[in-house]
Amino acid sequence: MSIVTVQLGQCGNQIGFEVFDALFRDSHCSQGLCSKRENEAYQASCKERFFREEENGVPVARAVLVDMEPKVINQTLSKAGQSGRWKYGQHSCFCQKQGSGNNWAYGYSVHGPKHEESIMNLIQKEVEKCDSLSGFFIIMSMAGGTGSGLGAFITQKLQDQYSSSLKMNQIIWPYGTGEVIVQNYNSILTLSHLYRSSDALLIHENDAVHKICAKRMNIKQISFRDLNQVLAHQLGSVFQPTYSEDVSFHYRRDPLGDLMEHLVPHPEFKMLGVRNIPQMSENSLAYSTFTWPGLLKHLRQMLISGAKMEEGIDWQVRPPFSGLPPLGKMSVHKDLHFNTSIANLVILRGKDVQTADVEGFKDPALYTSWLEPVHAFSMWKTQRAFDKYEKSAALVSNSQLLVKPLDMIVGKAWNMFASKAYIHQYTKFGMEEEDFLDSFTLLEQVVASYGSLGP
Repeated sequence: MSIVTVQLGQCGNQIGFEVFDALFRDSHCSQGLCSKRENEAYQASCKERFFREEENGVPVARAVLVDMEPKVINQTLSKAGQSGRWKYGQHSCFCQKQGSGNNWAYGYSVHGPKHEESIMNLIQKEVEKCDSLSGFFIIMSMAGGTGSGLGAFITQKLQDQYSSSLKMNQIIWPYGTGEVIVQNYNSILTLSHLYRSSDALLIHENDAVHKICAKRMNIKQISFRDLNQVLAHQLGSVFQPTYSEDVSFHYRRDPLGDLMEHLVPHPEFKMLGVRNIPQMSENSLAYSTFTWPGLLKHLRQMLISGAKMEEGIDWQVRPPFSGLPPLGKMSVHKDLHFNTSIANLVILRGKDVQTADVEGFKDPALYTSWLEPVHAFSMWKTQRAFDKYEKSAALVSNSQLLVKPLDMIVGKAWNMFASKAYIHQYTKFGMEEEDFLDSFTLLEQVVASYGSLGP
């Protein structure tokens, strides 16, 4: 089954390019550590999901590119064309001459209704080229105007028009220190609208990705391209093909459907985060070896302590009721926050994957009481290696990981709203103060729901 990707705004288009490039590069890599036949099946499965073929044999990304300014889309098209490996469709782009000025209301209330027909027609044409549609993957930022406002509008229209197809929004959470003065308004409006129209929100925090670039990839001058390549690696590690069952050697047909089925058991809880291990520069990789027990021990501790990467993990945190004494004297005085999960999916790729033991992820103490580990935990795997790693693991988690950043962003937006700061920039495009209040109410409920999961 195929996924149609919708790239929105500067951020969505730049990340989208890196994602397709990473998927294509990985699926055509000869270092997959598996048989030729298996490699061909992997390639075919990746292609069915994300690419279609033109008459001349060049793979074309199953994507629609949308921005309100032409510059980034032109750059993205030309980079894909220059790669010589794959390209975007000739008629798969929509852009205008005027941006959204970092104003959510302008993207949602002006650009959305004005360009709805043209954008939805492009999406429909892309859908018609799929033999079977798994759903939509929508890549967007939530700090600016086009990705956030127009992104929320288009997601709503996809829900209206394709109600039986799944929609997953990949959202870039802005830097805490701020890129845009009104980013907290734009963020709460985006999140609250997507909570009503999307099936799952896959969230990446810029601050966390930045730290991975600095500490794990050893990059000194970090560019947006560096951040986007780390994101693309994480997304590829989730979406590239894996086997459907332990005993089967058939790749999963419906990646979005399988993800949602395993990870979103209740519509109140639809915020997902991704963790990867290992992540490191080519230079460090040459001197490193990995074992499945070592990788999975670190990944489990990243999960329960809420760590974003394998560096700086708090090993003091233990699951409640695990029956083990606290580690050392430190933990008595330290506020140790245990991250309770609703559902987790571990995806393993590479050498000797059949020997990997994931029992530690099935501990009932990791999960909320209303879901048994047998329903809350899933594992996908393939012995086909991913990217440059002989062994690698990804964790997609529906847990309390995002409660703190969400609570902070709602609090900051509320402080601005209470003093009526910048409200006029939104009301002049048809929004009312009531719309803000609705967003606050919905997101405070989400924070309360996730907060009530565990200790």
